[in-house]
Amino acid sequence: MKLKVEFKNVYKSFGMHAKQYQKLLELFSLNKKARSEKRFEAVRDVSFKVFEGESVGIIGLNGSGKSTLSNLLAQVIQPTKGTIDIFGETSLIAISAGLNKNLNGLENIQLKCMMHGISRDEIKRITPEIIKFADIGEYIHQPVKNYSSGMKSRLGFAIAVHTDPDILIIDEALSVGDSTFAEKCLVKMNEFKERGKTIFFVSHSAAQVKKFCDKAIWMHYGELKEFGDTKDVTVVYQDFISWFNNLSEVEKIEYKKSNLKKQSVLETLRSKKDYGNISDAFANILVIVPVIILGALLVLN
Repeated sequence: MKLKVEFKNVYKSFGMHAKQYQKLLELFSLNKKARSEKRFEAVRDVSFKVFEGESVGIIGLNGSGKSTLSNLLAQVIQPTKGTIDIFGETSLIAISAGLNKNLNGLENIQLKCMMHGISRDEIKRITPEIIKFADIGEYIHQPVKNYSSGMKSRLGFAIAVHTDPDILIIDEALSVGDSTFAEKCLVKMNEFKERGKTIFFVSHSAAQVKKFCDKAIWMHYGELKEFGDTKDVTVVYQDFISWFNNLSEVEKIEYKKSNLKKQSVLETLRSKKDYGNISDAFANILVIVPVIILGALLVLN
């Protein structure tokens, strides 16, 4: 089978900032070593291979790194360490992902399709199909900011499946809205499977993953706990869920706290003396001030 996705020792960490200006300084700093000392590892040392035509479920507790993993798969964010090889065009379906809240449904269809390199004639052809699949009625002419979570999910899913990506990534998009639409989405996803498309399906429902997916990934506080046949992984995961649910509320809090602590790492890349360097501070000011001025001009206009 043809390899479609490979993760090699992938890490993704985020700076933990006490104040917003520290985040801004890190973002625009000319000195690339000027990074936060304390960082949160949302994904830690993850490696796996997925081949053409496979459907992979991603399960785990809240905060386990499922959405970070889906964003890495969709290339929305880049890894901090490690390498990701993706062979084909990806499309991420998440609640309101990629939708412009100030544009209406029709305008979002046109924008998203153009971003996928679809011609104007093809956009014109598939737009009625997208509208029919989304089934949100007159709301298609309303700004997305007026949509419910279910409507955003419907529109996002409808657009994504009609752009015909090689790799489809569905992040909790079926967790909102009615069961009828979820069933319609599963039918469409099965059509993709039959055509040899690769699918990643992020869900809280182990039963839903078991029903649809060939393989499963169990993410647990940033780590890949299990990866393999769906039946095998979901059995182990459900055993864990049963154990976890039998804990007292105090024990659950302590368990989460101890695991989250492992994800917080200290990186001393520069000494405190270095942070006081006047030239570095001046360089940061030279970068940040024009950005602030430009932002103010845009707001005024």
